[in-house]
Amino acid sequence: MITVSVRYFASLREAIGPGEQIELPPGTTLAGLRDRLIARGGPHAEALGRQRVVRAALNQAVADESTPLPPGAEVAFFPPVTGG
Repeated sequence: MITVSVRYFASLREAIGPGEQIELPPGTTLAGLRDRLIARGGPHAEALGRQRVVRAALNQAVADESTPLPPGAEVAFFPPVTGG
């Protein structure tokens, strides 16, 4: 198993909280992590559900959901940002 730190920002932080540590099987991708969190139900499913647009960053760089997670990674989930 590997351990990753997950942080939530903006509306996701309000719904879920600031973050958590999660143990995952080696080779888990960002998509796999998101699906595992959604499977918890409750606020995780509502905030991270596939019907919502959610961005992800791996070690402070925006990453594709197919990216595998290395041990000790920091993953951030956040909603898309609009400016004006």
